[in-house]
Amino acid sequence: MPVTPPPVPLRHIFRVFFMIGATSFGGGLIAWFHRETVLKRNWLNQEQFMSGVALGQVLPGANVTNLAVYIGQLLRGPVGAVVSLVAVLTGPFFLCIALASVYQDAIKIPGFHAAMDGIAAAAIGMILRLGYMGAVHSCRKPPPILIALAVFLAIGVLKWPLLPVALVAAPLSIALAFARGKKAPPQPDKPRTDKPHA
Repeated sequence: MPVTPPPVPLRHIFRVFFMIGATSFGGGLIAWFHRETVLKRNWLNQEQFMSGVALGQVLPGANVTNLAVYIGQLLRGPVGAVVSLVAVLTGPFFLCIALASVYQDAIKIPGFHAAMDGIAAAAIGMILRLGYMGAVHSCRKPPPILIALAVFLAIGVLKWPLLPVALVAAPLSIALAFARGKKAPPQPDKPRTDKPHA
């Protein structure tokens, strides 16, 4: 019988999400979420995280805040959702206020724009890596690969409107996921490690 891992302390959730929000310059927060919660601490497995990314994109609101709420809810319920959301927004809130007051002086510093470009490039690299990992994880069987290719061709190549494509592809994807879920044997819980260091 698998042993249920102990719940992640709220202070650890706050610390991790606060550090992500306060240090993820240049975007790429979803990739940072993946690194910290899946790769580094094993709070979530790959499938749970990708489900949260998909849910965060289809729900109204910012993807990052939606994903923070999803992860917090998964780890500690409603209280965890509130803690993760407050934590990920607190750092940027005060940093933006502070940086806005000195921005006009900062842009005059030699190399400032080059540093911002480098940060943005690093964020793009992390997002591409996360996209690759998600594609490898999700497209191990022919049906998901075919749906992904069809959506790419319809939107990226043929320039069809997003809404009609989504109205066709989403029900197909849900039906396939439901069918695979009924056939798949139950998996044991993945052990979590709650490392105190960032």
